[in-house]
Amino acid sequence: MYEKLHESAVFLRQAFAGQVPQTALVLGSGLGPLADELEQAVAVPFGDVPHFCQSTAPDHAGRLVCGQLAGKTVLCMQGRLHGYEGYTPAQVAYPIVVFRALGMRQVILTNAAGGINEQFAVGDFMVVDDHINFTGKSPLTGPNDARIGPRFNDMCHVYPKALRQVADDAARACGISLQHGVYVGVNGPQYETPAEIRMFRTMGGDAVGMSTVFESIAAAHCGLPVLAISMITNLAAGITGQALSDEEVKEMAQKRGEVFRMLMKEIVKRL
Repeated sequence: MYEKLHESAVFLRQAFAGQVPQTALVLGSGLGPLADELEQAVAVPFGDVPHFCQSTAPDHAGRLVCGQLAGKTVLCMQGRLHGYEGYTPAQVAYPIVVFRALGMRQVILTNAAGGINEQFAVGDFMVVDDHINFTGKSPLTGPNDARIGPRFNDMCHVYPKALRQVADDAARACGISLQHGVYVGVNGPQYETPAEIRMFRTMGGDAVGMSTVFESIAAAHCGLPVLAISMITNLAAGITGQALSDEEVKEMAQKRGEVFRMLMKEIVKRL
């Protein structure tokens, strides 16, 4: 793993032509257009990067885009990898560890999620205070390389309070109201059943989605601070009585996209 990380990082440093990003942004379902707003942008398809996997999820462009956003050099992962695509947790999380090898100071993970908390409304943004990994899997399974992180790493401080405060301050400056809560990560690709949502609510979950937890675990392992923000694109199964669909998710992501991009720019400016 360590040697593969080095190969990926060397390739990307050369590809970015001297730009040195300090913040990585992983853009979830329907949120990819932010990468198109980068100035002096250099785009690299996942398939060109040694040891990266190809994204097959709909509306995930599968590119790394490095450039300027809000006066800062950032690296956007335009689309991501998921367990439901058939990738292992380690493959899903591999880009995160590469970001650490590139010298990133923090990573911002974004996702589209279903709202479990009945006080949430469609279109809300939720800062992830903690997560529940309900996939039953971990990207750290298998041999451990101490050069990357410890065999048994702490998970109490995955989402540092200081980064969450940056998000709150940025939202206030933009006139945006933020929710806070616990994200439940599931494998998918099927949506959850109403019974599962009732269970997640009882467990303390506020939103549910099919990404983020593997990336957060890997980030904690290699010492990369995480800020995670969910866009509540639909209410979870059983709340409205309506069937869930991908079209609903994409429609809300597009509708709230401009506000999301404004928030992300303000956050980046403050980092």
